[in-house]
Amino acid sequence: MANMENKSPELKVAIEAALEAGKILEKYFETEILREFKEDDSPVTLADRESEDIIKKIILENFPTHSILGEETGMTQNGSEYIWHVDPLDGTRNFANGIPIFGVSIALVVNNEVIIGVVYNPICRSLSYAEKGKGAYQNDIKTLVSKDDADHAIVTVDPGKKEEDKKLRRELQYILPSAFVRSMRDLGSTAVELAYVARGGLEANIQLGLSTYDFAAGVLLVEEAGGKITTLEGNPWKFPESKFVASNGVFHDRIIEEIKKQKEKLKI
Repeated sequence: MANMENKSPELKVAIEAALEAGKILEKYFETEILREFKEDDSPVTLADRESEDIIKKIILENFPTHSILGEETGMTQNGSEYIWHVDPLDGTRNFANGIPIFGVSIALVVNNEVIIGVVYNPICRSLSYAEKGKGAYQNDIKTLVSKDDADHAIVTVDPGKKEEDKKLRRELQYILPSAFVRSMRDLGSTAVELAYVARGGLEANIQLGLSTYDFAAGVLLVEEAGGKITTLEGNPWKFPESKFVASNGVFHDRIIEEIKKQKEKLKI
């Protein structure tokens, strides 16, 4: 699956953890797995919890002084500047409904800079990874963002948590295709969508306020694949800002203009 030569110890561990977690997700996929719902009405399954447990175990066996922020178990704080941001199953709703668009997302952040990013979809055997300054890869083949203009573009918009962000998302999903984008999609997995941008499967992804473990790995993939990331206002983006546009850069400014228009219209 992954050639481990010329990879840092941290990237090797991230890949190992993602592959092991992927085995757990594969085992439970399309079974009668019990769904529960958290306070914010998002679903969680036994697969989420088991996946996070194995990821944390592998990371801490190799880097016992590192800290881990996991979606299911919160912060394991070891006072380290090295913090792993882990989503053990990004796309739980898809997973629980037998839709094979989901993934394990693991990122290592040091002083608010993402230096390692891994996204793995076990059903597609799709392993995307990047190391700061070393390019983005899918199954050991270097990936680059697409060169397609808006006429041929597929764009996704991921929801935020506030009501105003959800309103903006609805507007953008309706307006962008009528304005200039060829097609909008709602794939239900932020990490996978960003990985698709990095390998040229999507032209842009708009983020409206999710958690760092949802997007940390994906943003590094996009950056290392030659993509462009800015805030919704078009300013330089910095982690952990959760509202941004990640694209192939070809029609990025037009997306920013449309977001500004819709925000003015909605008075947000």
